[in-house]
Amino acid sequence: MGINERIKSAAAFEQALKVIPGGVNSPVRALKSVGTTPLFVKEAKGAYFTDIDDNRFIDFCMSWGVFILGHNNERVSQSAIDAVSRGSSYGIPTLAETTLAEKVREAIPSMERLRFVNSGTEATMSAIRVARGYTGRNILVKFEGNYHGHADHLLVSAGSGVATITNASSAGVPDGFVKYTVVLPYNDVDALRSYFNEHGDEVAALILEPVACNMGVVTPTEEFLKATREVTSQHGTVLIFDEVITGFRLSRGGAQQRFGITPDMTTVGKIVGGGFPAAAFGGRADIMKVLAPDGPVYQAGTLSGNPVAMAAGIETLSQLSRPGFYEELEQRSDRFIAQLEKIIEGKGITLNRCGSMFTLFFNDGPVRNFQDTKRSDQERFARYFRNMLQRGIYVSPSQFEGNFISETHTPEILDYVLQSISESID
Repeated sequence: MGINERIKSAAAFEQALKVIPGGVNSPVRALKSVGTTPLFVKEAKGAYFTDIDDNRFIDFCMSWGVFILGHNNERVSQSAIDAVSRGSSYGIPTLAETTLAEKVREAIPSMERLRFVNSGTEATMSAIRVARGYTGRNILVKFEGNYHGHADHLLVSAGSGVATITNASSAGVPDGFVKYTVVLPYNDVDALRSYFNEHGDEVAALILEPVACNMGVVTPTEEFLKATREVTSQHGTVLIFDEVITGFRLSRGGAQQRFGITPDMTTVGKIVGGGFPAAAFGGRADIMKVLAPDGPVYQAGTLSGNPVAMAAGIETLSQLSRPGFYEELEQRSDRFIAQLEKIIEGKGITLNRCGSMFTLFFNDGPVRNFQDTKRSDQERFARYFRNMLQRGIYVSPSQFEGNFISETHTPEILDYVLQSISESID
């Protein structure tokens, strides 16, 4: 694939810098950490997007995992167009909200009651508030490198774009906002049990990514995931699975179905809106009963349950219910990963994978937690990213993020990507 010089994107970035801080509306899009400037997208279809310089790229970011059906799926797009033709927002209930809620609960039975919001940040923030209201406790336990959105009390040892901030938090967050947030190392069963043995009865909620996706893809050990369920059950703590990325990605029922662990509450996003801003939080009916208007925990949003996002979500989840969908995606991913393992052998690179998500860590050793991730060679990754870009492939632009295979990444596309990875690494 020949790549044109990105003259129009460069000019667009200069213009954006005059009105948008950093020229982007989410920091990682600036591509500073990989030593280049942003691409500005014109359109996308299937496994590809096209920038304003008419360069066509194979996309492995897929809007951070959203497009498991590929960009601009015809039936999903038509559902959204039909919804817009009836009105884009009402601030009044619609039947579509109940329909999508029922589809989510069917796929993830632990979400006995759920409420829609507009982003993963809103979902996790609201779930934690509900857990605190239900238990009457204050302390929240999270894990290093797990990113749960940009709410003040969650920006502590977080992954994603904030992973590169040296104080592992953010300016503008007062110490008092995080004094009830306790951070433990991911995949460390001893640290988890030790803290709960001493303070478990004070903990309102334990929140985690059941597969960490914001420090690169880092899978949990079976012992660790079981321990999160055991200690929370013993101490009356609400166990929250943040499945904003893994929900409907690792299986129809998310990571909890894949690993056979049932949390008390779950947050989902990305895929649930079919490419539109939507997320949800939910859980056991007795916990969710504390939410207004039934209970004393307040949460609201004018655009929550937006009819356009609901329509796209309904169509997306309907397609994901097709028999064999996840088995086919897993088999395609298995073939790709098996060949990728051969390519990187002896190259000082670690491959982590779960289902259709994967990360190449430029790190010669196992990656099991945030400290392992941070030992990766950022400059080497940046060169790899730029090499792939020149070959017409857009991988997720951070060593701390995952890559996503969709239904539209055909074997032919994946074969070209494998060849390009081999050339880029060499």
